[in-house]
Amino acid sequence: MSLTHDAPALPGQDLVEQGLADLAQDRLSEAARLVLIAAPRLRRLGIAVPDRPMAGSWEHDLYACLDERLGAAAHSYYNSLIRRIVSFAHALEREQSRSASSRGAG
Repeated sequence: MSLTHDAPALPGQDLVEQGLADLAQDRLSEAARLVLIAAPRLRRLGIAVPDRPMAGSWEHDLYACLDERLGAAAHSYYNSLIRRIVSFAHALEREQSRSASSRGAG
């Protein structure tokens, strides 16, 4: 599955699109790290996320990046990013479920 601009935007879709674009360009931006955190769930939803092995965790890596940039504000910003990616995945699951229901009803 690819994210298209034809479909209505889902909450957090901008972060996912930016993260995927950054990963395609081999850039480990904050958005790319966020997509890698959510990669297993995104893959189950049909989004092709490149595999990026890491010795530690992407969660700690993203937090360290935010801490370096934001200091004390890193914690709340990290939580907001996580909430946005979870919102995106949940909205996409709902859209896919509706789509499957409408195909089955027709």
